Amino acid sequence: MALTKQAPDSFELGPIRPPSEAYSLLIRATRNCPWNRCKFCHTYKGEKFQLRSVEEIKQDILTAKAIQDSMKEISWKAGYGGRVQEVARMILNNPPNQAYSNVALWLYAGGESAFLQDANGLIMRTNELAEVIRFLKQTLPSINRVTSYARSKTAAKKKLEELIELHEAGLSRLHIGLESGYDPLLQYMDKGVTAAEHIECGKKVVASGISLCEYVVLGLGGRKMWRQHATQTARVLNEIDPDFIRVRTLTIHDRMPLYNELKNGNFIRSTDAEILAEEKLFIEHLECHASYVSDHITNLLQEIEGKLPQDKEKMLASIDRFQSLPPQERTNFIVGRRVGIYVHLDDLFNSHKHQAVEQIIHKLSQGSNQIDDETIHSLMERFI
Repeated sequence: MALTKQAPDSFELGPIRPPSEAYSLLIRATRNCPWNRCKFCHTYKGEKFQLRSVEEIKQDILTAKAIQDSMKEISWKAGYGGRVQEVARMILNNPPNQAYSNVALWLYAGGESAFLQDANGLIMRTNELAEVIRFLKQTLPSINRVTSYARSKTAAKKKLEELIELHEAGLSRLHIGLESGYDPLLQYMDKGVTAAEHIECGKKVVASGISLCEYVVLGLGGRKMWRQHATQTARVLNEIDPDFIRVRTLTIHDRMPLYNELKNGNFIRSTDAEILAEEKLFIEHLECHASYVSDHITNLLQEIEGKLPQDKEKMLASIDRFQSLPPQERTNFIVGRRVGIYVHLDDLFNSHKHQAVEQIIHKLSQGSNQIDDETIHSLMERFI
């Protein structure tokens, strides 16, 4: 069935969103990042930050609605009675443009959530952001969850009353890059925020009723600051007591300022095994009530998840299980994970997968079966 002869109108999309917002309608409230100096980030380097006008954003929302309505019309004509999932599925196979693909994916998943891009939606004037959120929910009433990225520095500067206003307008959750709670590391990475400001921000967001998701970068301290990174980040999160802690493992490539630090020897990155020891120390020091989520492909053990504090021992047991493996099996799992064959530790017991990984190790090592750290890093970074 031909869905349309002409590509429909489009709307502006930013480059990224959190993995947990994969099925959200993406609305670009701002362009790029107002800070854009973090050494470990490359996403917006070379791009200028811009605020978008409320009218621009509203027009994009109206365009998203027009695309939704056209899909509903196709559904009626095709005999689906206005149900759009089947139409959305077909469109996803050959979307006219990215905006159409985003709307189709959003509708296919139920059309209930929206994410405001780019790096710091909270930097908008509170009244304007609230106006955008209300308009979004009025125009697309199936949306019951609205989320955005934000910087701790920005949130800390907002009055509690402003955050409450945004929550009442419909802002459900903020995704904030904590990254670390160790001040010397925050300064070294040019994060532009202190541990105290992280805490001030987090407590304020929690008090407002907005759900808070804090992101931590495992390995960010490298070999020099890994222990302080683990313990001080846990300390800050214990003070905040967020709803979610999401972990990411550091990756480095040549578009990051940190790449030059790595090359000149100022930053010595940790191995997978060392980062897992860091994560163990981090979890041991967590005393908050957050859901711990490992939903990123860069993490060695994505199975380390649970609700704190009750699942702490289960999470630590996964790390102990890996650390108790013979060295050859640890290497097998690391390589298998980094080439995308393994997902969980139990995959080690799949003989076909295990043999496939052994063959890869033999090939990569040119028969020596010894894999160096740089090879592992390069395998991981293919996914980023």
